[in-house]
Amino acid sequence: MFTSTPTVKINLCRPGAKMPTYATQGSACFDLYAVLDEPHYCCVGEPVIVPVGLKFDIPEGYVLMVYSRSGHGFKNDVRLSNCVGVIDSDYTGEVMVKLSQDVDSYEEEDGMHDPFWINHGDRIAQAMLIPVQQVQFEELSEPPEQKGNRVGGFGSSGK
Repeated sequence: MFTSTPTVKINLCRPGAKMPTYATQGSACFDLYAVLDEPHYCCVGEPVIVPVGLKFDIPEGYVLMVYSRSGHGFKNDVRLSNCVGVIDSDYTGEVMVKLSQDVDSYEEEDGMHDPFWINHGDRIAQAMLIPVQQVQFEELSEPPEQKGNRVGGFGSSGK
């Protein structure tokens, strides 16, 4: 259990930017909101970069992880273009979210895909602050010794 709650300082760097919020008491991630002058759409082959209007002062020893919203994926096949955003503690620029729509998204009879509309103030991603530590590396002259019975390669633990 965590002994203290870290504080993240945030600069609202665009007019209309909104502080992140937790949707419920049990939410693991907080919501990030679109800051747009006019609606944008995201459809297959046309990813869109959406500003959130926030610059984070991430405490040293933490990383801000940005994830897709599950409803976007399940309902519209929309996801973060890079799947997961990693915002390091030494990055102080504005956070942006690049969304794309999967090719398997809803098709109309003419073969076109329905665009996913993004409006100012929409929740477009979710993020969480995670403690991290950097590790030291040591080169081995020989491959590491086998541990346990794991000899089957990729996917072998599922057999």
